[in-house]
Amino acid sequence: MRTFDFSPLYRSAIGFDRLARLLDDAQPSYPPYNIELVEENQYRITMAVAGFDRSELEIETERDTLKIVGRRKKDDANTTFLHRGIAERDFEHRFQLADHLKVVSAQLENGLLSISLVREVPEALKPRKIEIGGDNVRLLEGVTAA
Repeated sequence: MRTFDFSPLYRSAIGFDRLARLLDDAQPSYPPYNIELVEENQYRITMAVAGFDRSELEIETERDTLKIVGRRKKDDANTTFLHRGIAERDFEHRFQLADHLKVVSAQLENGLLSISLVREVPEALKPRKIEIGGDNVRLLEGVTAA
């Protein structure tokens, strides 16, 4: 039987806000995660990775994609479970990042992986008010368009 990689179909966007909510429904449910708007240009992804050690998690950014991978180390012991409710499967999750959105930090605490992101728009790309005058165009210092 053939297997297909549907991961490009399971992406969500961060920094686009409304688009992120729309695409969130297309995401796989494991592991569960939240995307929070902390402040105007600050975001946080919190992912439940119970049972994973720091050494089993990998976070990578490439261009505008954030990739989070969890690979469990295989136990040699043959354990007989009467009930197995804790998922211990590997995962790979990708997020499409908006322009100028950067990963600032990542922390693993109490089974929750928290990744902080911030939008840093370069000064040259921020909106500016221009004074309408004679022959010269002059930038009004400290005044930006909303």
